[in-house]
Amino acid sequence: MNIHEKYIKRCIELAQNGFGTTYPNPMVGSVIVYDNKIIGEGWHKKAGEPHAEVNAVRSVKDKSLLKKATIYVSLEPCSHFGKTPPCCDLIITHEIPNVVVGTVDPNEKVAGNGIKKLIAAGVNVTVGILENECNELNKRFFTFHQKKRPYIILKWAESEDGFLAPEKQIDQERKPVWITNTYSRQLVHKWRSEEQAILVGTQTVIDDNPKLNTRDWAGNNPVRVVLDQNNRISKESFIFDDTVKTLVFTKSSNNLSTENTTFVVIDFSKNIIPQIIAVLYQNQIQSIIIEGGLQTLQTFINEGIGDEARIFIGKTTFNKGTKAPVIQKRTKTKSFIQNDELIYLRNHD
Repeated sequence: MNIHEKYIKRCIELAQNGFGTTYPNPMVGSVIVYDNKIIGEGWHKKAGEPHAEVNAVRSVKDKSLLKKATIYVSLEPCSHFGKTPPCCDLIITHEIPNVVVGTVDPNEKVAGNGIKKLIAAGVNVTVGILENECNELNKRFFTFHQKKRPYIILKWAESEDGFLAPEKQIDQERKPVWITNTYSRQLVHKWRSEEQAILVGTQTVIDDNPKLNTRDWAGNNPVRVVLDQNNRISKESFIFDDTVKTLVFTKSSNNLSTENTTFVVIDFSKNIIPQIIAVLYQNQIQSIIIEGGLQTLQTFINEGIGDEARIFIGKTTFNKGTKAPVIQKRTKTKSFIQNDELIYLRNHD
């Protein structure tokens, strides 16, 4: 590992502190080095608050050293006015002579313009250090800006014998049938806090009455996205409690929208996935967890746009019931949470 990689790696570590809190902005970390020593560092904590470079500069006690320092940043410094001033201007104003960038910003408002502005001001700029790692850090942000859609995570739990749910019982209450252990369920709530939205189908809400929030983990609740073509879901369901922003896709809204719940009309006679994706993109949603049930999950799988799948396999057996989705072979990693198996499948297309 060379010296530039060492400090960009530190930038990535710092940036990860903003996981789940920077939307719609990317996670960014910055380190300022003088005489082979870190004299300042920072990360972007929340949209509307100072960027990583600003926090790094502010942390430097002796500002006179900036004129002889190198600033490292995991993502290209911004060159435009948004909720905060351009970071390029900050670097130029403080006469920092060297800038090392992990990767170029895919946002069309930046997209190389920050680098051009720095070079035009006489700054020595190095680009592409640990580029793959920096892209991976912001895979949601990059997917959103490059593919014009959210980063899509498919998630489900299946029994040891391959079922999502047991055969229905006539007297079954509206509540989930748990396949996984308490720790796995807590991890799912952590995931929810890290993504911007979560999507389920009609039958899942009718059967389980889920809240789709992060009650078992401290963090932001994701936007709830629900498919309800014929408005079959009871208005007494948790998803209509108005506590969390909710989007309901239907073929007829009947003016049912409330302050925090919006009914979105789409054409269910056509492919619904592109229509849903377009609305999510319009709503600036950069990532979404697809939690099912079977028909919803399989529809997204068949469309071939899922970026990754996270599959729990519990020790429960059902013998018969709703079979788990079928997904094509992808890059696979596996781990365990006590007796639950957790499989990650990654689509690198």
